[in-house]
Parts: sequence; C-alpha cells; structure tokens
Amino acid sequence: SNQKKNSRKAKRIRERRRNVIIASLCILSLLLLGLGGRALWTQAKKKEVEKKARLLETSWEGAPPLDVQLLTVNEYSRPGIALEQINGVAIHYTANPGATAQQNRDYFENLKDSHITQASSHFIVGLEGEIIQCIPSSEMSYATNERNVDTLSIECCHPDESGEFTPATYEAVTDLTAWLCSRFMLSADDIIRHYDVTGKNCPKYFVEHPELWDQFKEDVHTKMQEQKGETS
Repeated sequence: SNQKKNSRKAKRIRERRRNVIIASLCILSLLLLGLGGRALWTQAKKKEVEKKARLLETSWEGAPPLDVQLLTVNEYSRPGIALEQINGVAIHYTANPGATAQQNRDYFENLKDSHITQASSHFIVGLEGEIIQCIPSSEMSYATNERNVDTLSIECCHPDESGEFTPATYEAVTDLTAWLCSRFMLSADDIIRHYDVTGKNCPKYFVEHPELWDQFKEDVHTKMQEQKGETS
C-alpha cells in the first residue's frame, strides 16, 4: 500500500541522514585528531629549535656570560624571521631609567599579549652588567627600523634620565659587542647607533656625546684584539 511505501521511504531517508551524520562525525573526529597531533608535533619541534638555539648561543667559545631567555615567537616581539646576513651591531638605550634587564625582557615578552607595539632586541645589558639574550642571533629583532634585516641589536639599561651607562653596563656591552663583531667578522666601523639609522636620540648619552661614542668603538676594537689574543 502507499502507506507502507511511504513508511519504507521515510525509513530509508532517516537511515541515510543518520549515516551522513555518523560519517560527518567520523571525519570531524579524524580532523580534530589530526590537528591535535599536528599541534603536538609543532610544539615538540618548537622546543627542539629553542633548545638548539640555546645551545648554540651559550656554547660559543669566548662568549661573555649570557642568560638565554628567548622570547616566545610572536608577531609583536619575536617574528621568527631569519637573518640572511649580519652587517652590523646596533647599540640602543632602553629610555626606561632604573629598569632592569629582566624587566625590559619581560616587557618584550608581554607584547605578545598586550599588542601595544612591535619592539624587541637580541640582547639586553643590565645595570650590573648582566646580559639577557631575547632572540637568537640567527633571527631578526624589532629594534633598528630598516636595519633590522641585517643587524644585531643590543639594548642597554641606564640608571637615570641622562642615559649614561653604569661602569658595569659599559664593560659588559663592550665585551658583548667585541665578541659579536669577532664572531660575525665585523669591525668596529660596523657598529652603529639607532641614531645613525633614523636620527632618533638613541642611545641618548652617545648621541649627545659623540666623542664618547668614538671612544666606545675604540674600546670595542681593543677588546677584539684582546679576545683574539686569548683564542689564538
């Protein structure tokens, strides 16, 4: 009868719908499993890359003591873009009187959440001469405008508005700059100020006292010769 035919037809339709739903759920489950597996793989790969970066930086012969605290890869402070060539070392000051290297590093890290600006540096030299590394020397930082693509950046802490570094900071940044220049086959002439790129008053004390900037480069050159003698 028509009633039986309609009943069978309705049953087949329900079964097809049920099968479609089951198949869709199975596909969705597989996709979620795949995404979860990929996320786990990506996380493991990221940890492996970070570990290699830490070992590379801390095991380099003759390096000054580095506290490697690499930033999380993110678009606001560590873009993860490879540096194809290193042609210079850029010196900066934090413009944040009295702040420590750790506080400045944490500010860079928190940019991934605050999205206030894009800023970072490869290294931060603290008030007591401590050196924190934020970005591997193989990657770009957000510090020196158009020279981000071919320079390593060093931010220096300072105790007051003058921007003058403490003796410990000066000694450490001189050591670090000399080591980086030697490592990447640069000379003291390849050291620049942020000011030399954009005209910004950074690092303030060296911009306002150009003769001391010249002295800094001479001191770096001397350190390079000393380091060369130690490793030869």
